[in-house]
Amino acid sequence: MALRRCWRLAGSVPRLLLNSNVLPVASAPGGRSSLSSLVNTQSGCTYALTTEVSLRRFSSSPPSTDVSYEQLKQLLAGRKAVLIDVREPWELREYGFIPGSINVPLAQVNAALQLDPEDFKEKYGGEMPQQMDNIVFSCLAGIRSKTALDAAASLGYKDVQHYPGGWKDWVKNEQQS
Repeated sequence: MALRRCWRLAGSVPRLLLNSNVLPVASAPGGRSSLSSLVNTQSGCTYALTTEVSLRRFSSSPPSTDVSYEQLKQLLAGRKAVLIDVREPWELREYGFIPGSINVPLAQVNAALQLDPEDFKEKYGGEMPQQMDNIVFSCLAGIRSKTALDAAASLGYKDVQHYPGGWKDWVKNEQQS
């Protein structure tokens, strides 16, 4: 019975990390956690994990995903990021857009990031980002861009961020410049 309980719990290690009765034992330098074992004090199960586990792996999006106006300006100036605006085309026509952005409406993000690069370029007018490229998602005010970030991260894109201020923050900052 206890062994069966341990096996059932072994597959749910990420959920166990949220349980106050489960304690990570060690921490490695550099902010990454090296979980050498986890102890669930209620069931008495001990899990030996020999690999280093980054707590970020248990989240669909990496930490520090927000990009400020200043950071976005630097990324765009240095061509160090692909900026994808996830608003609808009518919103870009009505309100405007950030120069250099590629418009991929939110409902199409998942499918678009799985297209062949030539098909992506033909449909959206820009180079398709690669898995290791820095991608910044933008929208009107940061809600849809966060959803797009999560979709890209679930597809295996490693360096994804979003501009939480969106178009509203961009316009405000551009008018002050």
